[in-house]
Amino acid sequence: MSSARIDVVLAQASQALAASTTGRLDAELLLAHVLDKPRSYLFTWPEQLLDCAQVAAFRQLVSRRQMGVPVAYLTGYREFWHLTLKVTEATLIPRPDTELLVELALNPELLPGQEPSATIRVADLGTGTGAIALALASEQPHWDIVAVDKSPEALTVARENAANNQIANVLFLEGSWCDPLTQGALNLIVSNPPYIASDDPHLKIGDVRFEPIPALASGADGLQDIRQIAKQSLPCLVTGGWLLLEHGYDQGALVRAVLAQAGFSQIRTETDLAGHDRVTLARRPVG
Repeated sequence: MSSARIDVVLAQASQALAASTTGRLDAELLLAHVLDKPRSYLFTWPEQLLDCAQVAAFRQLVSRRQMGVPVAYLTGYREFWHLTLKVTEATLIPRPDTELLVELALNPELLPGQEPSATIRVADLGTGTGAIALALASEQPHWDIVAVDKSPEALTVARENAANNQIANVLFLEGSWCDPLTQGALNLIVSNPPYIASDDPHLKIGDVRFEPIPALASGADGLQDIRQIAKQSLPCLVTGGWLLLEHGYDQGALVRAVLAQAGFSQIRTETDLAGHDRVTLARRPVG
């Protein structure tokens, strides 16, 4: 195998990945990873020659991407919020839609009357890479945040992400949903739980084929874990505390009904940039 120019190998890879709507972007991300350079380097130095080892490594990644392996698993990281997060096949890949959950949790109107430096106690259930917990912690270093996951492998990744991003105000606990939490202690609970029906055909196509099924699917209607979280969360919240749940685009009304049945009040659903139901908020009743 001979050396080759950046622009030549990118063109070849883009053609090989043409079946994907993100083929060119995927190729650029993979080549930047091989070279340990920012994507801008590819456009600044298109005539730069790659050596044989670099060409071979890049083509191997392209071949795996052709088989459907997600780019994040091939590079080993994904950007979320302003953080660079390690990902492995033990974790769900963080997605931009989940940033809405972070934005809503950071809204000062959610917990009015708090001093700017007041300690807010937060739990992130099913933390995975730690994306939500670490995003919140990076914005509010005085908050006390607990990140829970039942997967020890995922917690290892999350702890590494906290260290890599120099975030110290998150405690990682192993357990199922609210099991490790103290009752009546939390101002806020957030979660991006599994919410896809277990027989949904989308689980067998695209990138999700390679992601951990327990982090994606939740019973016959996709709401099994959301029902469990709703039931467990209410007694863990202080009076007036909030639960924020990410869910599927067509599940807003169903999730609101689950939360109402669990005893929550002031329930509302917020939409993402595409106008789809994405996050439902509910409050432990006051009084």
